[in-house]
Amino acid sequence: MPDTAELIAIGRIEKPFGVKGEVRVRSLSDVPGRFEGLKQATLVAPSGQVVVTAVNRVRGDRGSYVLGFDAFSTPEEAAAFRGGLVKIPRDQAPPLPAGQFYEFQLIGLTVADETGRLLGTLEEILETGSNHVFVVRREGREVLIPATREVVASVDMEGRTMTVRLIEGLLDDHDAL
Repeated sequence: MPDTAELIAIGRIEKPFGVKGEVRVRSLSDVPGRFEGLKQATLVAPSGQVVVTAVNRVRGDRGSYVLGFDAFSTPEEAAAFRGGLVKIPRDQAPPLPAGQFYEFQLIGLTVADETGRLLGTLEEILETGSNHVFVVRREGREVLIPATREVVASVDMEGRTMTVRLIEGLLDDHDAL
């Protein structure tokens, strides 16, 4: 059984598709051809059940993918993984250009402002219409930080820190941590 901490999610299983145990998968990856070349995946069900399986069919379908796995032969077997994740080993993720990061690399970073004031830990990344938003939490408080070049001053992957530039209105006085 693989260490699921060493895996990255590339898709979310939306629902069973057809009568052969295939599933509709929404891509969580912007890597072109990510699913077309997939030979094996680790499936993690919402229940926590983990299955390593061969991928035997892949086809695009209306903005998502339909995948067939050796682990499923009926819609009922596939239904147990509705809402689950399709994961691959981190080392299969292609390298990104300098200054770009995968979400899994950013989760867990310590976030501070340019004066060194600790804001918290980056725990989640939300997708919005215009840009992503970093959810930073500390001691029960939450700060939403736009993932823009204007706000993110630097990212130090070795030191596992992110420095942000606090722009007007980002923190209210009552939000100051």
